[in-house]
Amino acid sequence: MAKTKERPTQPLLGAHMSIAGGVHNSLLEGKKVECQAIQIFTRSSRQWAVRPYEKEEIALFHRHRKDTGIGTVVAHDSYLLNLGSPDAALRKKSIAAFIDELMRCEMLGVAALIAHPGAHMGAGELQGIKTIARSLDEVHKSCRGFKTKVALEITAGQGSCLGYRFEQIRDIIDATKEGERLRVCFDTEHAFAAGYDFRTTSGYAAVFDEFDELVGIERLAAFHLNDSKKELGSRVDRHDHIGQGQLGVEAFRLILNDRRFFGLPMCLETPKGKDLKEDRENLTLLRSLIGRAAPPVIPPGSRSREKSTARPAR
Repeated sequence: MAKTKERPTQPLLGAHMSIAGGVHNSLLEGKKVECQAIQIFTRSSRQWAVRPYEKEEIALFHRHRKDTGIGTVVAHDSYLLNLGSPDAALRKKSIAAFIDELMRCEMLGVAALIAHPGAHMGAGELQGIKTIARSLDEVHKSCRGFKTKVALEITAGQGSCLGYRFEQIRDIIDATKEGERLRVCFDTEHAFAAGYDFRTTSGYAAVFDEFDELVGIERLAAFHLNDSKKELGSRVDRHDHIGQGQLGVEAFRLILNDRRFFGLPMCLETPKGKDLKEDRENLTLLRSLIGRAAPPVIPPGSRSREKSTARPAR
């Protein structure tokens, strides 16, 4: 008789880890702070030219993955890419680099490649969405049968960046020929900066009900757990340590105890030094929230936030 797969009992907490010295080293770094999942770059995030993986590097990655017990790994795409660019040369370059990243993910057994959808650069939202979908069509065509999924990340909406409203994520998925292959990453700081207020029980329920209606909860493949230096609806992308920003602790408690998200990777993208002290502190706080019926600290002014709406500030 086949064994019944056990249902996850909590989310998989972790952090973005450096690939300095080789992509395999990221797992060793993650083990230092007891990560259950990690996020990595598959290549330099700020350079177009990159070297291919060596066979030994790939083998070491798989070996360290087994030795550390970190079974879930997600990746983030390069900051240079813009799948929504109206500039044909940049879009072509971005697609080629994105395909390379997806191939690297497939070699490493990475679950999802998390990507900012793209920026329209003045071409307008509707045109930007069409361009992003067309780019994703080319990516999918070149990566037939891949297990690694592309996960569109909720953005803060800085400049002309798209993906800061659930409707935009939905429209990109709908416009992509193989939209069923796409997943979504929910970044807490980005969503908050975009105007979604989930700091209270009622606000949280409204935000995720809206997400479910427009995109579908089942599409969520990962979370980025970041507090926000800026206020609600600022559309500014500035991460802060858990509980030290405008989001506060309660928002994270609600996410961590939502059974719909048990088993999903939830990674920090907060500032840190080489000794990973900040990661240890943030992860310790997050772990303390799992199973708690109430937050350990009530953020100042939380009562007044009950009246906040779930929809983005216009």
